[in-house]
Amino acid sequence: MLLKPHTHNLKHLLLINISNMKSFTGFLVVLSSFVMVATAGNFYQDFDLTWGDKRAKIFNGGQLLSLSLDRVSGSGFKSKREYLFGRIDMQLKLVAGNSAGTVTAYYLSSQGPTHDEIDFEFLGNTTGDPYIVHTNVFTQGKGNREQQFYLWFDPTKNFHTYSILWDSRQIVFLVDNTPIRVFANAERKGVPFPKNQPMRIHSSLWNADDWATRGGLVKTDWSKAPFTAYYRNFNVQGSTSSRYMNGAWKSQQLDAYSRRRLRWVQKNFMIYNYCTDLKRFPQGLPVECR
Repeated sequence: MLLKPHTHNLKHLLLINISNMKSFTGFLVVLSSFVMVATAGNFYQDFDLTWGDKRAKIFNGGQLLSLSLDRVSGSGFKSKREYLFGRIDMQLKLVAGNSAGTVTAYYLSSQGPTHDEIDFEFLGNTTGDPYIVHTNVFTQGKGNREQQFYLWFDPTKNFHTYSILWDSRQIVFLVDNTPIRVFANAERKGVPFPKNQPMRIHSSLWNADDWATRGGLVKTDWSKAPFTAYYRNFNVQGSTSSRYMNGAWKSQQLDAYSRRRLRWVQKNFMIYNYCTDLKRFPQGLPVECR
C-alpha cells in the first residue's frame, strides 16, 4: 500500500456514506519463515519502525507499540518477514476523541505494480460519530473491491482484535473473531486471487483529511494532536508455502455460528458494498459479484 492510497475511490465512497452516518444510531496470516507456526509476536523481533522518526515507539519489552500523527508527520511499521497464507491477529486501540481526517491502516501487501494486498483501514471521525472500517482486496495490482462497516462498539475505549484469515480458497476479515467479510476465490470465473505473492504486514497512521471523513468535508483538528493508536498481542498461525495449504488450513471454513454472525454484521453494520453499486459499475457488476 502506498502511503496515501486510493484517494479518489475512497473520497467517492465517503461521500456516498454521509447519509448513512447521519442515520447510524447505535449499531454501534501470518506466518513466520518456518513451515507451520503458531506464535505470539514481539514487536522488537517481528517488526521494523519504517517512518515517522520517534512517532513510532515500542514499549514493555516488545509487547506494546504506538503510532502517532502530528502536523509534521505520521508514522508506520512493517514486518521483518514476508508471509503466505494463514491467520494474523492484532489488537488495536484506535485514536480517541476527535479523530476526523486521520486514517489508521493495517494491511498485508506484496510489492510491485502487480502487487496483492488485503486491507483494513480505520477512517476517523468527529467525537461521538462512529469510525468507518474500510476493507479492500487487491489482486495483481487491481483493487476497487471495497466494503465498509460501522462497528458495534467504541474501538477507542479498549483493545479489540482485528484478524485476517487467508488461505487458497478465501480471505476472511474478522473483528473480535466475528467475521465481517469473506472474499472467495473466484478464479474459475477469471478473477485473480492472491495466492502466489508473499506479503508483509504493514500499519500506518497518517493524515488524509482531503477525503477520509465525510469525503473531505471535515478536516483534521491539529489542536488535538498528537493522535495516537496502540497495538498489542500480535499473533501468527500459518505456513509460508502453498504446498501446506491442503493440510492445516484446509479446515478453516466458517461454521454455522460464524455464518450467522457474518449475516448479522452485513445486515446491521455494512454501509457500502461494491457488489451492489450499480451506479459505480453501469456496465455491469464485477464478475465475482454475480
